[in-house]
Formats: sequence, structure tokens, C-alpha cells
Amino acid sequence: MLQRFKVADGIHLTADVLGEPGSPAVILMHGGGQTRHSWHAASTALARQGYHVINYDARGHGDSDWSPQGEYSLEIFAADLKDIIRTLPHPPALVGASMGAATALFAVGNSPPNLVRAMVLVDFVPEVEREGSERIRSFMNANMGGFATLEEAADAVSRYYPHRPRPGNISGLMKNLRRRDDGRLYWHWDPRFVTRRERGEPPQFSSKLSDAATRVRVPTLLVRGLLSDIVSDRGVASLRAQLPSLAVLDVAGAAHMVAGDKNDKFNQGVIGFLQQQMPARPAS
Repeated sequence: MLQRFKVADGIHLTADVLGEPGSPAVILMHGGGQTRHSWHAASTALARQGYHVINYDARGHGDSDWSPQGEYSLEIFAADLKDIIRTLPHPPALVGASMGAATALFAVGNSPPNLVRAMVLVDFVPEVEREGSERIRSFMNANMGGFATLEEAADAVSRYYPHRPRPGNISGLMKNLRRRDDGRLYWHWDPRFVTRRERGEPPQFSSKLSDAATRVRVPTLLVRGLLSDIVSDRGVASLRAQLPSLAVLDVAGAAHMVAGDKNDKFNQGVIGFLQQQMPARPAS
């Protein structure tokens, strides 16, 4: 079911909502420049396990509204998340990738301990590797003029993910693109998310996130892709020092986009963790 959530400044966020409303809730948050469609397989698997799943597009991304003021700070992303949480009868679990993980960590570390039941950070730590984060930034800054064809966009994605086989059918990529009046295809996110000096994407705000991590008191799982150029052993050790109870799941053969690279292993690990912290009854 498609649902729209109105947040504090009047912006509406679009979400796919699955499962029974009275079941334990899981909120999925995508990375910067992505959309909720990156969680399609994971959201379906979670719903089958009996969870109530809210998989939403962050402001400025996908089918959610763009901020009129171009406001995409970490603080505003966290405020949007809390507005969604307030619609739920019980504290949910959070699963966030990259920007979504930063949002979750910042919100949980700066809120009362009963905000959520558990948290999953997908290939994200406060101290990310600079080379990897610069590669993400370069990809997002490239092709601001759009693409003439869907094949051009698929070529750009393949260059960014050289370890991932190019799909035979690239039509699914259109979920992340929109054709504008000039006839060209553009990534479906607000360019100001990239061009603003301050935004809610790593490696900015590392000190804020490290500080927030020291106040996290809920069970937390870090899922790391062993091919990731974003999360290193050094970054994991630093987060574990701030959050001693941290559990870590390493996924072989996966890079920064863990769920997309090894979805079955990702789902198995995350669902296993959530069932321990917040059991649900599988859907019949």
C-alpha cells in the first residue's frame, strides 16, 4: 500500500507500507541519491516474516516532496524520521543504509531511549573512508545534465559497480529516473541535495554521529560488505569503542550496496537479528 506522511514543515514523504499495522514495525531508510525501491526485496521478506514495514523515500528523493528551501541537513532528516515514528503505536526497529543509517544513528543518539527497539546500520560508521565517500560524491555529481537514453544511465551504474553483473533487463532502472521536459532522463532526487554545503550524507557530521553513538542504548547491528570502500576495520573498531554492545555481520562478496549485492544473506542476517530483539509471527 502506498502511503503519504506529512512531516513538520508540510512536506509529504511517500512510503510503501506492508504487513499488518498491529505487528512489530520496521522502518527502512535508503541511502543518499537512492529511493525506497532499493529495499523492495528486503521489505517483502520482512513483511513475510510478520513485520509491519514502512519503506519511505527521504525528502528530495523518489516520490517524496523536494524541500522548497533545499533543506537536507542531518537534523531535518532525523526530524522527518521522528514524525513517522510518532504515527506508530509502539517503538519500531530502524534499518538504514548510508544516509539512512546516519539518520537513524543521529536520531536514536539524540532522543529518549524508548524511541526505537533496535537499529541496523548498513555499511555505515561515523568514520567512513574518505576515498570511498569521494567516489560516491563523484558519481552523484556526474551526469547532472541527465542521460539521453536509459542505456547511458545503465552504463554509468555499471562503471560505479564493476563487481556487479549488468542485468539483462535494465528497465527497472527507470524507478530511479524521471524524464523531464527536455526529453532527457535525470536521477530522481533534488540536485540541491548534492550541491548544498551541508547535507545529511557521509562523511559530513562525523563528530556529531560519533557523539550520538556514545548515547545509543538499543541493540544495534552493523552489516558490512567486505568489498566496501566505505567501512574499514578502523571504522568498525572506532564505532565499537563508542558502542561496546555493537554486533557486526560481515557479508562476503558485497560492497557498499549490501542488500543489492547479496540480498539473501542480507535478509537472513537482518531478520535473524530482528527476531531476537523484536519477534514477529510469520505471515500465513
